[in-house]
Amino acid sequence: MKHTKNLPTPLKEFFQYMENIKGVSRKTSDEYFYDLRTFYRFLCLKFELCNPDVPTDQIPFELVRLDYLRKVDLNTIYEYIAHLNRDRSNTAVSRARKIASIRSYFKFVCNRAKLMDENPAADIETPKLEKSLPKHLSVGDSLDLLSIVTGDKNQVRDYCILTLFLNCGLRLAELISINVTDIRGDTLTVLGKGGKERTVYLNDACQSALAAHLEERAKIGEVPDSHKKALFLSNRKLRISRRTVQAMVEKYIKKAGLDPKRYTTHKLRHTAATLMYQNGVDIRALQEILGHEHLSTTEIYTHVDNAQLREAVSKNPLASVKQKNKK
Repeated sequence: MKHTKNLPTPLKEFFQYMENIKGVSRKTSDEYFYDLRTFYRFLCLKFELCNPDVPTDQIPFELVRLDYLRKVDLNTIYEYIAHLNRDRSNTAVSRARKIASIRSYFKFVCNRAKLMDENPAADIETPKLEKSLPKHLSVGDSLDLLSIVTGDKNQVRDYCILTLFLNCGLRLAELISINVTDIRGDTLTVLGKGGKERTVYLNDACQSALAAHLEERAKIGEVPDSHKKALFLSNRKLRISRRTVQAMVEKYIKKAGLDPKRYTTHKLRHTAATLMYQNGVDIRALQEILGHEHLSTTEIYTHVDNAQLREAVSKNPLASVKQKNKK
């Protein structure tokens, strides 16, 4: 990891453990780093290891050595949470993630590295989060989105990308990492979170879109050796980037008359999951399709919309019973 070079002990050992033993992805490792760096900068100010007037992003968090880390107790962590809320205006979701990072870190320091006798984060509570239903496109909106992918030189590629998002519920990172060799008949092998492979079965729409895209891709010509395997290429003949896909989705979302802030690439994944569940896909099958490690993650899609509620009430055998006119 690029951040570990000048990290103090045991922060450096923690990242080596997470990457080499736990096998977390680079993105996850980076998220841990940013969260723990924020915590260390808070400790740097608390223990007066630097000038309090130093800009936040310049606080030398490397000064927080093990002897200062051992001074951290439950009250210190509560002070940090208050700091996140009051001074940094972090949302409950953001605070919850930072607390989870601290909890994992001190668990390693105490249980694995055995550098501290007591875990100050053992009893810390996670901020209460309001459960919200995942935003998704309706069937009509999804059809509209696919229908307006015209008039662009990349329309075949873009249509294929949107089709895979809306039918297979792929993550953005999974989509851009697909290689041509990952497609075998009606199956697609994707590399999910934590480097875990899973097989995605392709329906007729996906197979048709992929066949059309591969035909167009073959016309591109010479591609740099390091990008030859990539299924989706940019205009520069390089593996398509996250930002290129995000910009493409945003463009068509706007063109379809939808709100690009409300509907992102990840919301297309939500759309696929919701539509599959609403049309009879078993929750455990959906878990496998989406690559969720825990069923509880998939259960957010078991919500029902207003139309389903209205239909349920209308099916009551007493739904048509009306009071007879009194004479």
